[in-house]
Amino acid sequence: MPDRSADLPRSLDDLIAHADELADRFETYEPADADRGIEPPLMAVRRAAYGRALAERELAGAVHRARESGVSWATIGDAVGTTGEAARQRYGRGTK
Repeated sequence: MPDRSADLPRSLDDLIAHADELADRFETYEPADADRGIEPPLMAVRRAAYGRALAERELAGAVHRARESGVSWATIGDAVGTTGEAARQRYGRGTK
């Protein structure tokens, strides 16, 4: 199985663009007859990916507001289950 981790959004701008792209795809989607009723497995994956993108966008906004309020990267990292440095690398672009 190929490693697709390189395809995942890396920066705040990438996360927002990915969420917007997924939102556009879902807004223009027209289900086929086979899509009605029981959710096909791939549709469940797409729906979950969309939910994750929305959650990432919400988290990025919350991190930005926390930084504007003076919360340290170490505290933010602890809140999201990582190190402060990892949180800064992921969410720090455009954040003080």
